[in-house]
Amino acid sequence: MTTIEPALLSILACPEDKGPLFYIESEALLYNPRLHRTYAVVDGIPVMLIEESTQVTDTEHSRLEGVIAAQGIKATFTR
Repeated sequence: MTTIEPALLSILACPEDKGPLFYIESEALLYNPRLHRTYAVVDGIPVMLIEESTQVTDTEHSRLEGVIAAQGIKATFTR
């Protein structure tokens, strides 16, 4: 598993709403819970293109929120 460099992670924002993301390293994705959207992380490089993101269902949103809470994952930044 490849991680995102901490300096890069600290400035990553959703390309659509410009808000913070949650990096779920175990699933190699960045998650925007406000838009229910995931962005893949390939070989440690975030794919931050809206057209390549994935919209998740309400069930998947709840699961991802649970993972974030259980693992104590912090947002990439705070406003």
